[in-house]
Amino acid sequence: MERYILAALVSFAVSAASGPILIPLLHRLKAGQSIREVGPSWHAGKSGTPTMGGIMFILSTLIATLVLYWNDPMALSVMICAVLFGVIGFADDFIKVVLKRNLGLTSLQKFSAQAALTVGYLLFLWKMEWLPTALKIPFGGEVDFSVWVIPFAAFVLLGTVNSVNLTDGLDGLAGTTSLIVSVFFAYVTYRLGEGGVTGVMIAVAAGCLGFLIYNHYPAKVFMGDTGSLYLGGALGAAAIAVGAEWFLVIAGAVFLLETLSVILQVGYFKLTHGKRIFKMTPIHHHFEMCNMKETKVVLLFSVFTIVCCMIAFFGI
Repeated sequence: MERYILAALVSFAVSAASGPILIPLLHRLKAGQSIREVGPSWHAGKSGTPTMGGIMFILSTLIATLVLYWNDPMALSVMICAVLFGVIGFADDFIKVVLKRNLGLTSLQKFSAQAALTVGYLLFLWKMEWLPTALKIPFGGEVDFSVWVIPFAAFVLLGTVNSVNLTDGLDGLAGTTSLIVSVFFAYVTYRLGEGGVTGVMIAVAAGCLGFLIYNHYPAKVFMGDTGSLYLGGALGAAAIAVGAEWFLVIAGAVFLLETLSVILQVGYFKLTHGKRIFKMTPIHHHFEMCNMKETKVVLLFSVFTIVCCMIAFFGI
């Protein structure tokens, strides 16, 4: 328990303390976020806010893990996987906002890098015999997926990474919901005997809390793809490490809904030659377009995430 408390304190302190150093540096690099014209018009005022702030909690959780769980191979594998997803996001952000190439990584380049990392992580776990094949089913025991766990886990990991990325569209939204789901998975991994991964999840939650000091409305810094891909990678890798992928589907339902809203919108738009289901997607923008304040949307989605985590909790 002392190590968990220390992990939280170290991660929070590093994340919070790095803000006054990193944010001015990002300003000097002119690493300002470009706001898409297709987004809500009132988001134009956010243009120029520095991005790549995810470095704050990546650094904090990495330090906490290396100091406290350097000898726990599963904790290190989860952390390395998450950091490498963060590296992909950093490359995309750096190309867009520092090198001023608007497209950043192409969709194919980004997905190819994510897919290669996902396959590499899962094959590593499989070879080391660390990949659970018997997956925990909420409210109903276990199901052995055998070798088919690899494609299923790959789908979950890639889906989580990109879903968290889609969720990062309002001040504090991705950080708050990821914090809540990380706390839940700290409990899940502890119950399932992966104490090192528990420490990582606690560090992730505390790092997000430190970051939210600067990312709550009105945000002084955005996490960028650097942070959102890292958070998705951390949550997905932790769930896979303990065979709790289905619990991530429930606890992280907000991420799933963000993705489904985009898929449904695009599909319906094409089928009906221009009609829409939602006013704008991802779905958090739909609520904004219905005249709900940004802070209320974040609160609503956070409460929804807490409820989803409670449902998953009773299914353990």
